[in-house]
Amino acid sequence: MTHNLRWTGLIGLLGALLTGTGEFLLHFDPQARFGGAHGYAFMSDISEARLTAGHFFAVAGVPFYFVGFWHLAGMLRPVGAKLAWATFLITSYGFMFGLVWMGSRASVGSLVHHAQSVDVAPLIALYEQRYESLLQVTRITTLILSVLYIYAVLTGRSRYPRWMALANPILLTLGSFGVFWAAPEVGKYLMPIAMNVAFGIFFTCSLWFGDTRLSADHG
Repeated sequence: MTHNLRWTGLIGLLGALLTGTGEFLLHFDPQARFGGAHGYAFMSDISEARLTAGHFFAVAGVPFYFVGFWHLAGMLRPVGAKLAWATFLITSYGFMFGLVWMGSRASVGSLVHHAQSVDVAPLIALYEQRYESLLQVTRITTLILSVLYIYAVLTGRSRYPRWMALANPILLTLGSFGVFWAAPEVGKYLMPIAMNVAFGIFFTCSLWFGDTRLSADHG
């Protein structure tokens, strides 16, 4: 099969930008009330119009990620076809769950808006059981991807220089948490979209430092 590695990388980057824009609209809170004891309280200050806009940006953006994962598989293919296919299938599987989760966020925001007139606590409990659990699948598969990616890059046979092992999605995601801890006034802009920031940086580095010359791989 022929991989146009530059175009697929650009499409993956577009996915990170669109999804990140949507998730920022859905989740950004100037007071940085992200989860924990605050629950979904931060969504009470997000208008329905903003939730709706964020919903459509995010849901429209996630499918572009799958093309980006095809790009990543192509970049790792010199290490071995099985490993390349594994990274594509595992990450795509995880992001299918992520897409379902992303499509639910505007709805839970609307539930929060009606908390004063309706007892939404049982509904939110069901939401957490049915949807928040899906995000864990995305996180676990991204961790598995990062382990496979680090191994592949460190072999020296991928299309990346070995130092690119540092530019793995899990480490980059943790970087957003680190910025939030060290400089909250800056980090609060990264935390709501941490994984999109990670993949945005990753695809940018992949295009800039990786060997994206057109290849004809078979298998």
